[in-house]
Amino acid sequence: MKADVVLAGVGGQGVLTVARLLAEAAAADGFHVVQGELHGMSQRGGAVQAHLRISDQPIESPQVPRGRAHLLVGLEPVETLRNIAWLAPGGRIVTAIRPVENVPDYPPIEQVLAALRRFPEAILIDAHELAVAAGSARAENLVIAGAAFSLLPLTRGKLRGIVRRRGERWTEAEREAAIQALAAGRAAIGGAAAVHD
Repeated sequence: MKADVVLAGVGGQGVLTVARLLAEAAAADGFHVVQGELHGMSQRGGAVQAHLRISDQPIESPQVPRGRAHLLVGLEPVETLRNIAWLAPGGRIVTAIRPVENVPDYPPIEQVLAALRRFPEAILIDAHELAVAAGSARAENLVIAGAAFSLLPLTRGKLRGIVRRRGERWTEAEREAAIQALAAGRAAIGGAAAVHD
């Protein structure tokens, strides 16, 4: 089994947090995991990209080759579209739809979403709405983490346990919102099949 994942967004959205959560869950399931990060001016809303490679065999490189990602995970729609070159033929996309308009010539969001919808395996999620419903607008990245987790061949419940442990210093309300956000992302995927070789 092998699953190559590319994650994309802008600084401050929690792209690297999502990558680390998924990596920790995969490692807890006994898989070999390698994570690599490529990011620009993340503190100023610049592009952030992370690579995550999961396999039942040892992995040599942290870099997913272009055109080989089984899954493209986006926290921002333009950044998702900008990273399409990493996606393998038939690969899956899961992305948030709320824009972070961090450049003056940000394209009309409906054009961006229409371009993403042209990919038959794309799942577009209103992560902001689901995060608010879960109890925290700041949990958009956890909605996307829950969705991405559902598309990977990992044991159900692992990610929830990891988030609970990481949130030991959170209030009970914050922990509950995080767990609800993960569940909302998982529910948004429904019965979609896992991605891997």
